[in-house]
Amino acid sequence: MAAPGTTTSSDDLRLTRFSHGAGCGCKLSPTDLRTVLGLVRGLTPPDDPNLIVGLDTADDAAVYRVRDDLAIVLTTDFFTPIVDDPFDWGRIAATNALSDVYAMGGAPLLALNLVAWPREGLPFELLARVIDGGAAVVQSAGAIVGGGHSIDDPEPKFGLAVVGTVEPDRVWRNAGARPGDQLVLTKPLGLGVISTAVKRDAAPRPLIDTAIDLMTTLNAGARNAGRSVGAAVHAVTDITGFGLLGHLGEMMRASDVSATLTLGDVPIIDGVRDLVRDGMVAGGTQRNHAFVSEFVDWGAHEPNEQYLVADAQTSGGLLFAVAPEATAELVAALNEAGTPAAAVIGTVGADAAGSISLR
Repeated sequence: MAAPGTTTSSDDLRLTRFSHGAGCGCKLSPTDLRTVLGLVRGLTPPDDPNLIVGLDTADDAAVYRVRDDLAIVLTTDFFTPIVDDPFDWGRIAATNALSDVYAMGGAPLLALNLVAWPREGLPFELLARVIDGGAAVVQSAGAIVGGGHSIDDPEPKFGLAVVGTVEPDRVWRNAGARPGDQLVLTKPLGLGVISTAVKRDAAPRPLIDTAIDLMTTLNAGARNAGRSVGAAVHAVTDITGFGLLGHLGEMMRASDVSATLTLGDVPIIDGVRDLVRDGMVAGGTQRNHAFVSEFVDWGAHEPNEQYLVADAQTSGGLLFAVAPEATAELVAALNEAGTPAAAVIGTVGADAAGSISLR
């Protein structure tokens, strides 16, 4: 047996080989989660008027009012290695965890590390690099790491619990989209496909670099752009493990509206379609596809195209439902904020609540 914190083979240092899945693709599927929550008896919404956002609409974070001009945003996220470089994994995990705060319109304040590590399988030096990567991103977001918790685990995992702040009257929710709203996405899709290819040692280096750059880009600029158009933003969510259609479906159900997407307008990372044709489709993406097929009209689109909009993203972009008269202003603000892939991908309608049509 290897000594604690050591490894017996340099070949074992590929972190993704210690993971059964990749990033947010490891999440329980929407179907599994719905089953679990249906069995839980102790999570009834509390009768507390200061709980601005809770369990009701499967939103990205909880928001609690502490005084008339201040609310706190609370969230957590962690996952298994998505890339082999420990510093980059830490950066991606931290960016992903902070995203939920931005999706509520807030600003990160404090983070706690969440660590699971195989003490007899991987060097502690690698763990230090993971934590350093996470800390670098937290600091770049203007927040601090205040501590954390670790356990010995055969499979490495890393993430953050995050506290942020937001004005109570400026909280974004995934509920509130209105018929006629335009849907604006701020990052291209395909991160789950690339992550799967990384794990299978089949991803071209330039594509890996593109994915890392996207997954370590904070959604702070997108948050700032959204706030610049004020009340014209009616609903917001971020796109992570349930894919574009999974999170859009949650937004549509919470808002009691429907959506129509123009698939050709959805930004896709260059090279991802080739990987999908080669079979680089994560198990999490396949589970997403099965779940969303309950409420999605796929039109004439082939399965490989369907997988792209069901792809399990890690540290994806924000999705805005915005009033049509403010859409151009929002897209311009997003471009100025450094999100050149921002695109109008569809519209909100008044058909069956939660239904999505692809054209």
